[in-house]
Amino acid sequence: MGLALTIMMAACAPSTGDAWERIHEAGILRIGIDPTYPPFALDDGGTLSGIDVDLGRALAVELGLEPQFTYLGYDGLYDALTTGQVDVLISALVIAPERTKEIAYTAPYFDAGLFLVMPVGANPATGMDGLGGTSVAVELGTLGHVQALEWQRHLANLTIQTYGSVDEALGSVSRGQNGTALVDYVSARLYIRNNPVEGTGLTYSSDSIVSEPYAMAVRIEDRTLLAHLNDALIRLEKSGRLPQIIETNLGP
Repeated sequence: MGLALTIMMAACAPSTGDAWERIHEAGILRIGIDPTYPPFALDDGGTLSGIDVDLGRALAVELGLEPQFTYLGYDGLYDALTTGQVDVLISALVIAPERTKEIAYTAPYFDAGLFLVMPVGANPATGMDGLGGTSVAVELGTLGHVQALEWQRHLANLTIQTYGSVDEALGSVSRGQNGTALVDYVSARLYIRNNPVEGTGLTYSSDSIVSEPYAMAVRIEDRTLLAHLNDALIRLEKSGRLPQIIETNLGP
């Protein structure tokens, strides 16, 4: 999966009074994280691991800083940031437009949206086009189910098969009962990693059907820090380190 790191230049312009000078002098980047959300962050007996953990460490290295993780409940993340307890949030955060009066987001580093999953070697479906006359597996009541129902309004011969879990939906594709499944990216990757098969397995669309980008968050006044994080994120993407972090935690 590739996610373009598109950055608005205005968001990167330094401003006075931000925290970068203090961070640089201290040599520490204080990172707020919810350690209860694998595969992004999990504290397992004192061992912290996950995509956001590895990303935080890699960014700190790029910036010449030491990462310092502060454990927070999800509901307390933004409060900790706005009150100055941490410098940046790296915690599987969906960009929230309603927060942008106080919060600035980096370029996205991960797309957790909906992807189509199909057998390796099948015609790669990239959206509604090409799904007519096929069956799509979804987990009942999820965003994937809602999207498939929307497609069905335009494709009378599209069949939707609902299941009680993502794994059941994906298993039906693996067994040849359905042509594709429409599920979230993390579930697709973990299922493929955890269910290796001999011969033909499953693969997923190259781009998301419905995007759900995750980004880091800083205080709105910390423009210099935002610029440094965006620059470091670009370097991690170009070097292959960011894709490697994702593959390490989600599988090939």
